Amino acid sequence: MFNKNIGVFFGGKNPEHDISIFTGQMIIKGLKAAGFSVVPIYIDKSGIWFIGDELGDLKVFRQEAGLSKLKRLSGWNLDNEVHGKMVFYKKGVLRKRIVIDIGFPALHGQNGEDGTIQGMFEMFDTPYVGCDVYSSAISMDKVFTKLLYRANSIPTTDFLSFKKDQWNKQSEVIKKIEKDLKYPLFVKPSRLGSSIAISKVKNTRELRDGIEVAFHYDSKIIVENEVSNLKDLTCCVIGNENPDASLIQESGYDDDFVSYEDKYIEGGGTQFGKSAKKVIIPASVDKKTTVEIQEMAKQIYRLVGCSGISRVDFLYDSKTKKYFANEINTLPGILYRHLWQKSGVDFEELLKKLVGYAIDKHKEKEKYTHIFESEVLKSGKSSKLKLGF
Repeated sequence: MFNKNIGVFFGGKNPEHDISIFTGQMIIKGLKAAGFSVVPIYIDKSGIWFIGDELGDLKVFRQEAGLSKLKRLSGWNLDNEVHGKMVFYKKGVLRKRIVIDIGFPALHGQNGEDGTIQGMFEMFDTPYVGCDVYSSAISMDKVFTKLLYRANSIPTTDFLSFKKDQWNKQSEVIKKIEKDLKYPLFVKPSRLGSSIAISKVKNTRELRDGIEVAFHYDSKIIVENEVSNLKDLTCCVIGNENPDASLIQESGYDDDFVSYEDKYIEGGGTQFGKSAKKVIIPASVDKKTTVEIQEMAKQIYRLVGCSGISRVDFLYDSKTKKYFANEINTLPGILYRHLWQKSGVDFEELLKKLVGYAIDKHKEKEKYTHIFESEVLKSGKSSKLKLGF
């Protein structure tokens, strides 16, 4: 019998906060249905933490006054003397305590999916679901991801990137972009998801405007070539050392790319609502291409060092039959439960697998030595440590 507390962390101080609430609520309900003991942990947009069963109800977040009534759920501290788990407590006579045995991050984007929360789990030596610090940080940065692809001969679209301080010389940046790349182009913040602040641009004016918008959300921008005759394909991967790939999903859209509205708003979003009709599973590509993309998704998953779950996106030219690896998402929105269901894994089974992978990953880490006994501080004779004392 599994008698450990699973803390589901959601919300967060980032532009994808609201989407994280949906993901968190679905995970909480799914874990409870699967028989797990669950502790909802919500982080609001200002970074304040709330803990309590009431936070496992979406109604709290739909009502403007909902959270204001739950201020008593804030005021928690972390006990930094406990390791192997996370212990939250409140000061006072009763000193109320909540123990988290396993962390389940449902945080999208910055300050969560980028390795931040994973680093906290590592510091407290607490098992957690999903990718580690390194793979999360790499995958969060579109530029790092594409540089890794290039270094390992994985096909990806041509691109350029630059930072905010370089944009001070706008004419030089635009001149280089227009010299090395070809319109139409896509402009994106390098470290943001959910299609926020992405724009397709077809001329210099639109390029300038798209860059200005993207810089409102990130200090680093990526500009990349369009793929003609596009099919937007997705493959999810789960597991640790020997991962499994899902079926391939093909996403349709009304605009130039799958927008935030397509994903989450229009009629309920691509996974469950009216927009779900635009999703084709399995994708309308031949068997050879399907197998190749599934194998490449697993290759990328292992290359980046992913564990637990990730989603790998591909851009496919239906005329040339060429495909290009695009982004890695280490926490797919709502865990892409619809794609796993179509692939023969229901949601409760998926959650059980993810918790199991977290425990296995933590046990594997414990096999390694993390302490090195040294005489350096005792001897005082090292020529490399002459500090002038």
